[in-house]
Amino acid sequence: MEAVESPPEGSHLAAVDLGSNSFRMVIARSTAAGLEPIDQLWEGVRLAASLNSARELSEEGQERALAALSRFGQRIRDFSASNVRAVGTNTLRKAKNAAAFLERAEAALGHPIEVVSGQEEARLIYLGVGHSVPPASGRRLVVDIGGGSTEIVIGKKHRLLLAESLFMGCVSWSQKYFPKGKITKAGMKRADLAARLEVQPGAKAFRRSGWTHCYGSSGTVKAIETVLVDSGWSQGGITLAGLKELRKALLAGKNMDDLSLPGLSSDRSRVLPGGLAILMGIFRSLGIEQMAWSPGALREGLLYDLQGRLQKLDVRDETISRFVERYLVDLDQADRVEDTFRYAFGRAASSWGLSEEQWSKFIGWAARLHEIGIVVGHSGYHRHGAYLVENSDLPGFSRQNQSFLSVLIRGHRRKIRRDQLTGLPEAIREPVLRLCLLFRLAVLLNRSRSSRPLPEFSLATSDRELEVTFPKGWLARHPLTREDLGQEAKYLKSVGYKLRFS
Repeated sequence: MEAVESPPEGSHLAAVDLGSNSFRMVIARSTAAGLEPIDQLWEGVRLAASLNSARELSEEGQERALAALSRFGQRIRDFSASNVRAVGTNTLRKAKNAAAFLERAEAALGHPIEVVSGQEEARLIYLGVGHSVPPASGRRLVVDIGGGSTEIVIGKKHRLLLAESLFMGCVSWSQKYFPKGKITKAGMKRADLAARLEVQPGAKAFRRSGWTHCYGSSGTVKAIETVLVDSGWSQGGITLAGLKELRKALLAGKNMDDLSLPGLSSDRSRVLPGGLAILMGIFRSLGIEQMAWSPGALREGLLYDLQGRLQKLDVRDETISRFVERYLVDLDQADRVEDTFRYAFGRAASSWGLSEEQWSKFIGWAARLHEIGIVVGHSGYHRHGAYLVENSDLPGFSRQNQSFLSVLIRGHRRKIRRDQLTGLPEAIREPVLRLCLLFRLAVLLNRSRSSRPLPEFSLATSDRELEVTFPKGWLARHPLTREDLGQEAKYLKSVGYKLRFS
């Protein structure tokens, strides 16, 4: 999760996009001029199409996905974990059995997989587009139609200003409005109207913001532009007039399997009607005149975001800083807690199997955010803070990242229960619990909020035990701390750990 140093020139980075229609991977070499793509892989897994009525991924769909990830994994198996970022999008946000699938998927790929929110997906798409199109001083409108969701973003240079992630995609729209592959005028009308209704709530804000350049990204936009140009309906780019010509051609074809258009692949023809309806709805709702295709999208955004992390320009740190400011965090207290937390972590990490590279960032973030719930109410502020972290849009953070932080904040005081960990992947529950126990100790020892430094205490850990030893006479002079430690021993016993102190 956190890298120790900047990537040396010539090192390789990999981004894996587990999209709703296809899985894609791009590998790039870090150079003095930036990132140089050296390899790309694509697999049409149709993950969204494998969702059943209970919103569960079918076994057949999972097997297709795992086979693709296994092939990707062969290419990046020897990459350092800090040089790979793999993310899942809309379908994995929706699937009820996503957690079980992700365990198998990570084993196949050989690297962790994060599920990102729609807002984070939009940010990464905009970042990828911004690095792939000519520099411009004005605002950019970016539209990305995926298999299960559509992201619409306005930004300036590399700064995101407005973003919406909408619950419509080329796969879901094609299944819903063109069942059995039949393309009808009534189906096209309903699909177009439904798309416009999805866009409507945010349309006024986008129109008011305005833009000077408009770009579309990912496979649907690329396929539509290719067909328009190859059919002579456009001299370059996408216009509403060109989309109307394509609409006529699709209605004349009547069935997805019978479509024969210049530049259109058989895989893309299955989802083109839904993608076209969405794009036409967006054009009409936002008043778009012309759209150019961007070669960069989510994968490229992942690469540049990953490069930023490796160069210690992590957008997650900026996000935490904004939260610190918004919720009036007592930074002196946060620093005291962080120092003690890191001290305890350093003494427990080896025996408890905790990786500094994996958890170092979370130590600092948790220390800074653990008291934000006080702005809601002091009673139960740990629960308020956990809710805020779990449910806010945190640029740069995946859903798993937010869950880790939320568990740490929820569990840093009062009663702690193992069922608070049930939302986490099984393999990570015990490490997060152990991290939480160290965090609790750090908060407890700094409860006085005193600027006077703590004494040099020793901490020893074994499988299910913590033993804290203070200088002789210190606990006698701090009876409240002794009382707190006694209560803490009872709390830890409830989760199967023993705390000794002397």
